[in-house]
Amino acid sequence: MKTKSMIRLATTILALLAFFGSVARADDIQPVFEKNCAACHGKDGKGNTRMGRQVDVKDYTDPKVQADLSDEKALKTIKEGIKDDKGKERMKPYGDLLTDDQIKSLIAYIRTFKK
Repeated sequence: MKTKSMIRLATTILALLAFFGSVARADDIQPVFEKNCAACHGKDGKGNTRMGRQVDVKDYTDPKVQADLSDEKALKTIKEGIKDDKGKERMKPYGDLLTDDQIKSLIAYIRTFKK
């Protein structure tokens, strides 16, 4: 009986480690943000970059911007990108470059900019 309990416990621990090990944390996603997002959104999330001003990105340090941005909308935007009314790309899609877990971690990272 004791052996079965130990096996169940070990199996549960391994499953949890596998799950949490595969999910990137917000801390770990910073290099991905800096590589793919910072040119427009800025390393500080304010969007005060030449590219950010050209495409009028949002200031992620603004609590109102954060409140208006749902996780679902952010996920869709990161996956599909943004085009203006004329069909010109304002933000390229990252759905083929990033996993859903990475995108969710990016959203969590974006949330850290809120003041």
